[in-house]
Amino acid sequence: MERNGESHLKEPLLHAADGASPASARVSPRKERTTRKVMFNVRGMSCGSCAVSIETVVAGLKGVESIQVSTLQGQAVVQYSPEETDARTIKEAIEDINFEVDELQEQEIAVCRLRIKGMACTSCSESIERALLMVPGVKKAAVGLALEEAKVHFDPNITSRDLLIEAIEDAGFGADLISYGDDVNKMHLKLEGVSSPEDTKLIQSVLETVEGVNNVEWDTSGQTVTVAYDPDVTGPRLLIQRIQDAAEPPKCFNASLYSPPKQREVERHHEIMSYRNQFLWSCLFSVPVFLFAMVLPMLPPSGDWLFYKIYNNMTVGMLLRWLLCSPVQFIIGWRFYVGAYHALKRGYSNMDVLVALGTNAAYFYSVYIIVKALTSDTFEGQDLFETSSMLVSFILLGKYLEVVAKGKTSDALSKLTELAPETAVLLTLEKDGSVISEVEISTQLLQRNDFIKIVPGEKVPVDGVVIKGQSHVNESMITGEARPIAKKPGDKATHVGSETALSQIVQLVEAAQLARAPVQRLADKISRFFVPAVVVAAFLTWLGWFIPGQLHLYPQQWIPKAMDSFELALQFGISVLVVACPCALGLATPTAVMVATGKGASLGVLIKGGNALEKAHKIKTIIFDKTGTLTKGKPSVVQTKTFSKIPLLELCDLTASAEANSEHPLSKAIVEYTKKLREQYGSPSDHMMDSKDFEVHPGAGVSANVEGKLVLVGNKRLMQEFEAPMSSEVEEYMSEMEDLARTCVLVAIDRVICGALAVSDPLKPEAGRVISHLSSMGITSIMVTGDNWATAKSIAKQVGISTVFAEIDPVGKAEKIKDLQTQGLAVAMVGDGVNDSPALAAADVGMAIGAGTDVAIEAADIVLMKSSLVDVITAIDLSRKTLAKIRLNYVWALGYNVLGMPIAAGVLFPFTGIRLPPWLAGACMAASSVSVVCSSLLLQLYKKPLHVEDVPIPAGPGDGGSNLV
Repeated sequence: MERNGESHLKEPLLHAADGASPASARVSPRKERTTRKVMFNVRGMSCGSCAVSIETVVAGLKGVESIQVSTLQGQAVVQYSPEETDARTIKEAIEDINFEVDELQEQEIAVCRLRIKGMACTSCSESIERALLMVPGVKKAAVGLALEEAKVHFDPNITSRDLLIEAIEDAGFGADLISYGDDVNKMHLKLEGVSSPEDTKLIQSVLETVEGVNNVEWDTSGQTVTVAYDPDVTGPRLLIQRIQDAAEPPKCFNASLYSPPKQREVERHHEIMSYRNQFLWSCLFSVPVFLFAMVLPMLPPSGDWLFYKIYNNMTVGMLLRWLLCSPVQFIIGWRFYVGAYHALKRGYSNMDVLVALGTNAAYFYSVYIIVKALTSDTFEGQDLFETSSMLVSFILLGKYLEVVAKGKTSDALSKLTELAPETAVLLTLEKDGSVISEVEISTQLLQRNDFIKIVPGEKVPVDGVVIKGQSHVNESMITGEARPIAKKPGDKATHVGSETALSQIVQLVEAAQLARAPVQRLADKISRFFVPAVVVAAFLTWLGWFIPGQLHLYPQQWIPKAMDSFELALQFGISVLVVACPCALGLATPTAVMVATGKGASLGVLIKGGNALEKAHKIKTIIFDKTGTLTKGKPSVVQTKTFSKIPLLELCDLTASAEANSEHPLSKAIVEYTKKLREQYGSPSDHMMDSKDFEVHPGAGVSANVEGKLVLVGNKRLMQEFEAPMSSEVEEYMSEMEDLARTCVLVAIDRVICGALAVSDPLKPEAGRVISHLSSMGITSIMVTGDNWATAKSIAKQVGISTVFAEIDPVGKAEKIKDLQTQGLAVAMVGDGVNDSPALAAADVGMAIGAGTDVAIEAADIVLMKSSLVDVITAIDLSRKTLAKIRLNYVWALGYNVLGMPIAAGVLFPFTGIRLPPWLAGACMAASSVSVVCSSLLLQLYKKPLHVEDVPIPAGPGDGGSNLV
């Protein structure tokens, strides 16, 4: 299979965007482009001396390589080195000499993806977005809480990746670069035989001199090198060969492919192990504190030793609890202090603030009790060290379970990235096409214009063009289509490398998981005042119990033994602080969207973000295009009729010869039918009569002079235009064919109608069942087409559509959608994504049928990777299930807080004696986040509501087909 060589496409099949960052990297000076160009509008120039002044000042700046100033146009174009200066410095230099400089023109927009560490809730993601948007030059920033990534669009002339990372770190979070711009074609090599710095310099210089190499990074500790390259110019095998050729005897350099561990998986594993270890360490201290405070004192005489007094009223139990609690509070729980500090520093609050307040209140009150006990021989009080330590332990347990569950939400995406096979069989061919040799190599070593061999049953490693052989290919992993698809010479894929169908799926799903659904706004609004409101509620709870207790407004028997009214009130206040959970609210939407988009991709339905997902569940009207949507889009001649004594083969020969120069689908169908007819009669199938004076009559047909005869091929209008009389027999046949949803093509020879060909574009077998199922879902189906009314009504009748609009051009389709929208209807458009792009863009939800054409992906909100209409139902049903799950998640999160906070505040205590101790309140808070994530994970069990059985295609002789090349 020869790889498609389009120059604008990138490779390899799946870029190593998650490659681990080297421990100690030595980066070549070609890390970024050496120069950049920027254009300014300069006002105030009146003569040539003004231009000279600007050129002199700017040229004197460090890093400026050239400047051109046009007084007439009032513009300045500057070429500069981004490592030494930037556009802002140049702009300020011009302004310093009293010229006005407008905004930068033609700003270059770069895109980078960053991995974010330390996010816990919606407040965190909002804080990062605000921090990024405050950086000069940043145009757009999207932060995904569940995906733990940020995608930033910025002007590289004004800011840089380092400044973006610095802004995130200033906000109190960690950040690592995942990918930048088009720098996706990277190769990681493990080197052998490199023993000195001179060897390193030699290999680096050799690689940098190779045309097409953009960047060379060394990991000196692991003897690995990462090379970024342009696949249109060079390739991995050439680079490896250059490294090997660089060695001078007796030295020998060897380079082999190296697959670094994926950074996302490494960091997630590290995060899981970090929370697990911290939880275990906290248990090591917290369990004894709990035993010394709550268990052993209840089991005399085994716990009597805890009450031995050390000094005044300070006991052994107090001292042990203090010593064991302090490491949990200040070492293991230090992460909560750091998170709270950075949150308050940026002017917002999060879960860390609540935890820090709650644990500090319990800990420092307990320290106060110890100080009082040390200084008084009459003071009696109960410390709350077990509250502080157990609270930290349960929260860490909850975070551990949460990160484990969140890791499962991206399983579908991980499975997609693993679909590509690891090896391919590379062929070396002679000029005549004969095979010289075969060798099995890694797919990462494939280059453009390689020839590879695929035997039946193997995975296809790259997109390409079939040049020899035929077989059936199972595309179910990409399209969800269970039936194998026939492949023959000339068949090809649309994209190559990082633009392959598989890579497009991964990129679309990742973008969708970053996009924020409108329903998320509820959590965003609540998160802004949630924590302050909880702090106020906790303080009021403390006051509400403390003041009545001091005034003896409730019975003293309500106060537990060894506790006073202040301690009881404090415990209620702390419980309110820690039981409230903003994390569950923040995770309710992004986790559900993340699981749903991944599941949809595995079913062949690509949903471009939470916005499309949310809109799709509101759809009440769907507009279907006819050709290629309800029908297969492959017209064929299904019936012929002669109205004279001319033989059918001669009639078809004359017709095909006249149509041979036309690109119309109907013309191609007629030519193809004629070829098959000739084969039946034993005539050469590729023979065509000579035709002259070919002319296209738009909307009517074609005319041509074939061997001295005027041949007209077209509709009724063409016949009337050339005054070819139409008999009643012809009229009846046309009416009969149109009633059967067939297009009747008339053929006239020397202005006499001699025959007709009925062309039909067959309906998709599932069309009727899909329309019926949509009706049962309460969705109205409408057909809009450019075809004639008779054919349109017939097609609509066959599939069960009652409302039809025919003879409408692409712009008219978009207008029809707008008319329906003005009636308050949420409208979806289903089309093939090419001529239907205006309608797809105008609809509330555009669904493009077809395996990822550029127009479809650009214009549509949902891309259906296979041509089955069943996926329309799948997309809407998945949307409804996801929105129902999001609502359920909000019920879990909001309901938990609405019920949990009053119980923690002691509402039930006067009537039932039931109260929520702070450590148990912390466990409940942790459980709420875990329950929301697990609720979202249930979407992985989603099944299609409608299945259409496919008719299996019989395999060819022997092993199912010949090898593909």
